[in-house]
Amino acid sequence: MRYLAIDYGTKRTGLAVCDAGETIASPLAVVQGRKDLIERIKRIVASEDIGAVVLGLPLNMDGTEGPQAKLVLAFARDLDGQIPIPIHLQDERLSSFEAEQKLHDLGLTRGKKRERLDAVAAADILQTFLDQKGGG
Repeated sequence: MRYLAIDYGTKRTGLAVCDAGETIASPLAVVQGRKDLIERIKRIVASEDIGAVVLGLPLNMDGTEGPQAKLVLAFARDLDGQIPIPIHLQDERLSSFEAEQKLHDLGLTRGKKRERLDAVAAADILQTFLDQKGGG
């Protein structure tokens, strides 16, 4: 099954997908703002034959829900009413940090890193989900 991962943010949202064999997660896109986000996700779900969504849940380091986690949960409820596939929540603590580390060595400008960061973070969220799902 193919999964779509979402690293939801108020300014930018990163998207990533995996292969049908559920082994490799790849960055897909970064969507600016929230205006047409759900419509864009619906189009991707249809065009990429997505079977489920993995939504990053930004828990605090102690595992509690902070303000951003509450925004993500509200988005999950909105999205759930718009797409006919399951939505899985995945702890995303440190995903942005890990994505920054991966982009650091590429020699990109700060702007180019920012353009890619959220999609790379979404891919990290999805890869963690796939690894845990597969028992790895």
